[in-house]
Amino acid sequence: MTITAPLVVVGSVNADIYVEVDKLPKEGETIVAKSGHTFAGGKGANQAACAARLSYPTYLVGQVGKDGHASLVKEALASAGVRLDHVNTVKGPTGHAVVMLQPGGVSSIVLVQGANVSWPRLEDGIGRLTTTVQQLIRRAGGVLLQREVPDSVNLEAAKIARSANVPVVLDAGGADTPISQELLKCVTVLRVNEAELARLTGMPTSNLDQITMAAMSIHQLGVKQVLVRLGDLAGVLLFQKEHPFLTQGAFQPPAIIDTSGADDSFTAAYVVALIERQVTSEALRFAAAAESLCVRAKGTIPSMPERKPIVQLLKDHPTTMRDEDLPNEQQVLLLLKEHSPFSGEIETMPATEKVKGPGEDHLVMTPTEINENETTAEAEKLVPIEDLPVPT
Repeated sequence: MTITAPLVVVGSVNADIYVEVDKLPKEGETIVAKSGHTFAGGKGANQAACAARLSYPTYLVGQVGKDGHASLVKEALASAGVRLDHVNTVKGPTGHAVVMLQPGGVSSIVLVQGANVSWPRLEDGIGRLTTTVQQLIRRAGGVLLQREVPDSVNLEAAKIARSANVPVVLDAGGADTPISQELLKCVTVLRVNEAELARLTGMPTSNLDQITMAAMSIHQLGVKQVLVRLGDLAGVLLFQKEHPFLTQGAFQPPAIIDTSGADDSFTAAYVVALIERQVTSEALRFAAAAESLCVRAKGTIPSMPERKPIVQLLKDHPTTMRDEDLPNEQQVLLLLKEHSPFSGEIETMPATEKVKGPGEDHLVMTPTEINENETTAEAEKLVPIEDLPVPT
């Protein structure tokens, strides 16, 4: 009998307090919400719940406080199928967020970190992760991190994973502080948006050339994949070291109800697909389908989709979702033009043309520029996450 190596998510656990409003209050203004609800949330909890709902064995390593929110969150996670053996209870409140949800699904969030930043140092003085958690990480199929827990916790988990050749995926969302090179050197896949990529590299990311150069600078630190999201339901660019980069557009839903879980659903679904050894391009489609289903319901964890509707959505759209879903590199500039702050005119180019980067001597190869002896399918069959070498 084959035992599936689990996904280990080290991250935050929150109670999300949703209030539906017609508009955000102005300074000094009190407004009346149309409704209010409390759901389980937090980037770590969201991603763990998404992975578990996809029927992948998932453990969450995190912390809650001694309050009513803790019971609500743990019950929701258990219902989603998340293993909670390593969710500890500490002094202080459970992390919580006030989510102001406006018409059209746009949300603004105020976060109280609470127990998420109260990781006690263990008595042995070595670290913050127990011996049992360390063993769990060493036998994992992948480790997923975010930035809503202390960087020291992420670094400890990443180092343990790296020492055991376990791929590490870091979602850069959750904090706007720098990420240490020590941590990045342990990361296999880095998930960022344009603003995060610019902040991490100190480089502009206003167009395709700039995003490419910034992603390449991350590759130089040992990161194998840089996944750049252009916004909820706006598409992604995936840069793989020594491979052509890929694009993936969105499965546009009939209506957008709540985007607060979109990013986490995409990230978690992508990681699950890669651990399951799906080809990278198919993993991106799987993640895009998960995101599309997620935004059709309220709440973060309650909206995380199960595998069956994702598979059905992919069957209903076997190739491209819509003309604007950008299935190839020739159209990627249109995606960037629609969702990025460009200053100036942008022209599309033949798919076989090289894109010149900011440096005159640097050329970025487009996916259709392949060896004559290769087929397009062979060129796009990129390396699954389990086969990606851990940074040395």
